[in-house]
Amino acid sequence: MAMKPINVGLLGIGTVGSGTFKVLQRNSEEISRRAGRAIRMDIVADKDTARAASIVGDTARLTADALEVVNDPQVDIVVELIGGYTIAKELTLKAIANGKHVVTANKALLALHGNEIFAAARDKGVMIGFEAAVGGGIPIVKSLREGLTANRIEWIAGIVNGTSNFILSEMRERGAAFDDALQEAQRKGYAETDPTFDIEGVDAAHKITIMAAIGFGIPMQFSKAHVEGITKLTQEDIRYAEELGYRIKLLGIAKRKAAGFELRVHPTLIPTRQLIANVEGVMNAILVKGDAVGQTMYYGAGAGAEPTASAVVADLLDVARMLASNPDHRVPYLSFQLDRLSDVPILPMGEVETSYYLRLRVVDKTGVLADITRILADQGVSIEALVQKEPQAGEEHVNIIILTHLTREKKIDAAIRRIEGLPVMLGKITRIRMEALQ
Repeated sequence: MAMKPINVGLLGIGTVGSGTFKVLQRNSEEISRRAGRAIRMDIVADKDTARAASIVGDTARLTADALEVVNDPQVDIVVELIGGYTIAKELTLKAIANGKHVVTANKALLALHGNEIFAAARDKGVMIGFEAAVGGGIPIVKSLREGLTANRIEWIAGIVNGTSNFILSEMRERGAAFDDALQEAQRKGYAETDPTFDIEGVDAAHKITIMAAIGFGIPMQFSKAHVEGITKLTQEDIRYAEELGYRIKLLGIAKRKAAGFELRVHPTLIPTRQLIANVEGVMNAILVKGDAVGQTMYYGAGAGAEPTASAVVADLLDVARMLASNPDHRVPYLSFQLDRLSDVPILPMGEVETSYYLRLRVVDKTGVLADITRILADQGVSIEALVQKEPQAGEEHVNIIILTHLTREKKIDAAIRRIEGLPVMLGKITRIRMEALQ
């Protein structure tokens, strides 16, 4: 006797929603062979019902009201693809209260309200699948949650925002200015009309917050992440980095340290020989260092209709396989039991340890370098490399590039304040953090 199909209620049939519908249809045979039963799209909610109808035809019921879906007794699993954290949160919690499993691609929702959502889900014994929330189609959540569970995760570093990576690639390869590269990303449909979350690092911070929670067994703590985007990067710095053997990438970084965890997003110089430094365009890549396995890397499409749908449907399959299982025997949402999460703190940025690229513009005269290096030495910052650029014809000012050894951010902050006070300094110092990822 064939088991009855699993009914899915879809909230939002935009890019990822329509991709999910297509993948479910196209691979229905494979999916039912894997799950042991069919997974069917039963009802779709979207404000634009006409557009929804043009995608699903008469294969599913349609409604303009998302609440109808989360309250429908026929629906086993709700797929939330609306995004944002207002209505999506309300609908997700309602679905959970109604005893439905939830699959979501909503990183903002989980990074900000994940603790509340997972607690509610645990109380109701329902599953939350969120593979699609991080890294598009790359199975990074499953890798952290299941594949690497033997390991003590030491650090995670990832290019997890395709839009900003595309912009940096354009700036480096074509010598484009930031604004032009952003317009190109918008023309290609990689960037939203309002690209703030992408270019200011917020989207990447949502994702590294989720990965840190799974990797370290800590609650979601988006508000504790240090978030810095790529809007201030110049052509000059990209070029100098290249000359010194580095690429600049927007990285999300989570590290385990003796005193706590580092959680940060910012432009980062990475040695060009590192595999991740060579990830270009809209692709995503995540490095995970485990104590037993060493470094592992996950690479692929971080966005797009079908790559993201690949992750959504994989989550649907997981739920289908586990439906009859005892909730106590399922993989915990964050890989660690919710009552065993650690309260080790996220370190403030001043306590973060890394190395630095500093670019200074100074008056070209003797004794300047000595003043600068003395200030750094006073703060206990040691210099790895120092390059003084030739002044342009007729100019009195020169660029000095300094690469430091590993040091603490508050020491660099103090040094920068003092150096910027020197009379020979022109303007502000440009500071970009560096990671060897060894």
